[in-house]
Amino acid sequence: MRSYQTREGFWQEAIALQGSVTIHVLPSILSFGLLASIVCGLAWLAQRIFDVSFTLDISPFGFAGAVLGILLVIRLNAGYDRWWEARILWGGMVNQSRNLVISAMAYGPHDTEWRERFVRWTAAFSHSARHSLRGERSSSEVANLVGIDHEAQFAKVDHMPSLVAWQLGDLLVEATERFGMDRFAFIQIDRERALLIDHIGACERILATPLPRIYSITIRRFILLFLLLLPVSLIHLMETVWFIPILTMVIAYPLLTLDQIGVELENPFSTSSLSNLPLDDITANIERHLFAMLAFTQTKGP
Repeated sequence: MRSYQTREGFWQEAIALQGSVTIHVLPSILSFGLLASIVCGLAWLAQRIFDVSFTLDISPFGFAGAVLGILLVIRLNAGYDRWWEARILWGGMVNQSRNLVISAMAYGPHDTEWRERFVRWTAAFSHSARHSLRGERSSSEVANLVGIDHEAQFAKVDHMPSLVAWQLGDLLVEATERFGMDRFAFIQIDRERALLIDHIGACERILATPLPRIYSITIRRFILLFLLLLPVSLIHLMETVWFIPILTMVIAYPLLTLDQIGVELENPFSTSSLSNLPLDDITANIERHLFAMLAFTQTKGP
């Protein structure tokens, strides 16, 4: 199985823009640079016209920066936990799809047409799960697997994976009543089918429950206050005040980047997220592996 991502060298990744959050946070960084310039301009005018200088002790910023860093790391870890849990669930979906087909091929009827239909509907489950989590309708991939007539049914249902699971259950009933599959085998295979629904349900829980908005608001207000007051505290420390906007932007970059990474990790299923799971590759691998098993059983024979 091939790797989904090939790591590049240090310099290639250090200066890369594709896959980076730099573009997303750049407007905010420039905005803080502009605000710092306004603060420096007001300080310069106040000193030249009214002979008034701004002084603010910088020592509290060291403690505030440490607290802010801890808050950002906590949020980052919370987002990564969501991303990793989603990856584990999709790994479980891969395994359950394989287990379901292996059990069906081992204990189910040897009818070629039934086996192909079962494999096609099992492969369709992962595709329908991907579309459901992304808020998309059915695709040509599903139509190619289950046929145009069945594909039209997906446009009428609210939850596509449930329709696929129902079709798989119907195939298992057919295997038992028409082809005489053992009842204990039916129970075991049906248990594997039910676990697919458990996995998609857990993914939907992640999708439907983002991190509390109050947490995001608090952290961003802290960042805003920190970066607005920072230029004031630097005025009496630097000989040239016009370096302060540049220094402010340099400090803003890691803070805003960590904040944005936490946002990107919150929804691991969205294609608009830089950290989205490679669901297209995962579902393509599931389909390929399932059809490979079907081809093996047809070659091997009953």
